[in-house]
Amino acid sequence: MPSRRDNAAAGAGRLGPGDHNPGLFLREFRIDKGWTLVEVSEKTGIPVSTLSKVETGKMSLSYEKLVRLSRGLDIDIARLFAAPVSNTAAPQRQTTGRRSITPASEGASIQTSTYNYTYPSADLLNKALNPMIIEIKVRSIDDFGELMRHPGEEYVLVLEGECEFHTDIYAPSLLKTGDSAYFDASMGHGYVAVGDGPCRILSVCSANDADLKSSLQPIES
Repeated sequence: MPSRRDNAAAGAGRLGPGDHNPGLFLREFRIDKGWTLVEVSEKTGIPVSTLSKVETGKMSLSYEKLVRLSRGLDIDIARLFAAPVSNTAAPQRQTTGRRSITPASEGASIQTSTYNYTYPSADLLNKALNPMIIEIKVRSIDDFGELMRHPGEEYVLVLEGECEFHTDIYAPSLLKTGDSAYFDASMGHGYVAVGDGPCRILSVCSANDADLKSSLQPIES
């Protein structure tokens, strides 16, 4: 049965200034489902431009469109008037308690023509982050080959020596011991050791194991 708030919206045709903005709920609901505005538009028949303006508070919806939205998303219309989740107490995340300790100089390893990879915490599956300790072998970008790219983002910290950080968008940057960089890993990227000494970096990626390892070309043992 429609609530008094639903009936009020139907009578007025637009939301009143005291009502919660359905755009706030729509945005959180859409992101939680992993939907794009285009997908919501296809489900509801409401143009993408209208949905975008609703989410950003630049437009309100008529009762007719609110009904289309609730039917297309298969939710009760009353939920569109609920306070956004961000304004309520955040649910407690269950602690899994899992952990992994990797002693120095241990961990699964993979060798390629450019890098020697060591994977700490290789025993943990489905990690949100993938740490790697990388010994850089290549000394010239001409010998590197095709730049690497993979989903997610990456953070790199130089542990020892110096390296050039190459991408397919920016000019090369010299990174010395202690320097770091954070970047979009779908951009082509690669590290080249500078000087005659060893060069090691810590790389932490948000890509999953399969995406990372599919971009490698291990040396056959």
